[in-house]
Amino acid sequence: MSIKDEEDEPRDYASPACFMHEVDPAYMGLAPSGHSRPWITGWRKGERQRLIDARRDLSAADREARTGRIRAALDSVLEDIAGKSVSVYWPFRGEPDLRGWMASLNDRGTVCLLPIVTEKSKPLTFRSWRRGEKLGRGVWDIPIPVDGEEMTPDIVIAPLVGFDDACFRLGYGGGFFDRTLAARNPRPLTVGVGFALQYIPTIHPLEHDISMDIIVTENQVRFRKGIDGSSGERPQDSRYGLDK
Repeated sequence: MSIKDEEDEPRDYASPACFMHEVDPAYMGLAPSGHSRPWITGWRKGERQRLIDARRDLSAADREARTGRIRAALDSVLEDIAGKSVSVYWPFRGEPDLRGWMASLNDRGTVCLLPIVTEKSKPLTFRSWRRGEKLGRGVWDIPIPVDGEEMTPDIVIAPLVGFDDACFRLGYGGGFFDRTLAARNPRPLTVGVGFALQYIPTIHPLEHDISMDIIVTENQVRFRKGIDGSSGERPQDSRYGLDK
């Protein structure tokens, strides 16, 4: 048998070539980062608790000082919002308290809304609210408007448990904000709000995760790549009077 004939003979016991590197990671149950979904779910659970604990460990005075800087940054980013509807949130588990900022928005002719969980695995709804108006108790006993008008927000301010370089938001795990944004067309401007200590390099985003347009912390304003001409880096922008 010639060398060529030998090379043409089938090799029944040879291992077939592996093309798994060419397979879409989703086919193998992997996220785009290459980690499995169960791994990401477990990792997020641990990070979520770590970041919430770190936020709650801030003293009341420190938290208020940081929140004051966040409010100032929001005013700089959202300069002309008279006549627009802005969804904010009721502070929960050490989140920045923006209730005073909401009152200032009302004074400037902005309609403030609060998000409401109506049903598990469903998008959020939004109702108008002004200081002094009646509140009821929603999921996790978070106050919600009782008599407010249901509206569609032009801008959504979303609290962060964590955030990453690509402006992806780590939330509490219910997926309400992602589900809500996916259902809105056109999508409202989305601004994630949190403290700088909640930064992580990546949340290992999955297919359902939707990035924020802007992230605001007490010492930084970060734009999603392509928003406001940003490269997506972590800029120090003198317009906002913030330190890097």
